[in-house]
Amino acid sequence: MRVLIVNTSERTGGAAVAANRLMEALNNHGVKTKMLVREKTSGSLTVVGLPGKWLPQWHFLWERLVIYLHLHCSRKHLFELDIANVGTDITRLPEFKEADVIHLHWINQGMLSLGDIRKILRSGKPVVWTMHDIWPATAICHYSRGCKNYTAECHHCQLLPHHGGRHDLAYRVWKGKQKMLQDESISYVTCSQWLAGEAKSSALLMGQKVTSIPNAIDTRVYCPADKIKARQSVELPTDKKIILFVSQRVTDQRKGMDYLVASVQQLAEKYPEMKQEVAIAILGGHSEELVNKLALPVYPLGYVNDERLIVNVYRSADVFVTPSLEDNLPNTIMEAMACGVPCIGFKVGGIPEEIDHLKNGYVAAYRDAEDLARGLHWVLCEADREALSAAAVQKVNRCYSQQSVALKYTEVYNEAIAQKHYKI
Repeated sequence: MRVLIVNTSERTGGAAVAANRLMEALNNHGVKTKMLVREKTSGSLTVVGLPGKWLPQWHFLWERLVIYLHLHCSRKHLFELDIANVGTDITRLPEFKEADVIHLHWINQGMLSLGDIRKILRSGKPVVWTMHDIWPATAICHYSRGCKNYTAECHHCQLLPHHGGRHDLAYRVWKGKQKMLQDESISYVTCSQWLAGEAKSSALLMGQKVTSIPNAIDTRVYCPADKIKARQSVELPTDKKIILFVSQRVTDQRKGMDYLVASVQQLAEKYPEMKQEVAIAILGGHSEELVNKLALPVYPLGYVNDERLIVNVYRSADVFVTPSLEDNLPNTIMEAMACGVPCIGFKVGGIPEEIDHLKNGYVAAYRDAEDLARGLHWVLCEADREALSAAAVQKVNRCYSQQSVALKYTEVYNEAIAQKHYKI
């Protein structure tokens, strides 16, 4: 079997990380897999970039311009919306022609248009689509922010000026997606059971098959090791307990940094000794902007691409916290747990599926900074951290190993192929 994974980015973002890990898992499992991306940045023989140097960039800029105009020339929400009005026809590429299964991942920002996806569906090849957010089940948003219009029909979008209108941009893209899917079938896969439930409630995906399979992780790379040596390698203090926060862009409001600031303030006020005993390491873009906002010492590590250094940052931590307000199945939690680090997060999205409350971490009440602070103190000062660490590693090995995930996807591919042949 030959599989072609399609994703906008090769390396940047959680979807790219997940797609790369799945490609490696499938190849290790005997499924010949390649990945097609907008811009190839590595020397990998299994990754192929779109042809042409400037056209893919022009597609990206054109889509942003159209969205910008619909936002009345405002940058607010500019990168939270996608309309798939332009992209590249990949059905002519040799990698597409030789594939038995086309596996779409995050294909936004000018990678594929709705028309391009329609051509893929009409090619006769079985299509699997892994949802890393809710965009495939809505009109234009990646995170619904509590809106349930997609359960019937998208319109009056809250992300558009004056909440759009009855026939706004969201409505028009919704109709375009309906046309794209007309008389066609896609095997949808969500990374979390939570997102599977959201997808199944979408009127757009009515009649489509939705399965839940978690992302994979290489436990040979992400695994526990000597904490002191890890801290020395990334220049973190060896005499303090370390709280770790990781995000591609740490100032993203969706990642909930305001709640972390509030919970740390409460900890510092209630337990003043923590100012001497605990530090916060922040990995991600704009991390330096948070140095003066947190009531405990902060070590901003910036954006890091080197996987070896990233692993050592995880190994350095005593607890990992993700105060995300809306998320699917964060790779960061999986990575921390694989390195033996107990995790804390809000009860939202797929986070409670990863963190088993009081077993390998702490699940705090949603948007509750006080409970988040309670969880941090419990892990750092009250719980049996060795037991938490062991439970975290066991959970990853049981649920997120490459072999386990590759086997589940192989079943989905075989079902999609059989269904396509049955229809023919």
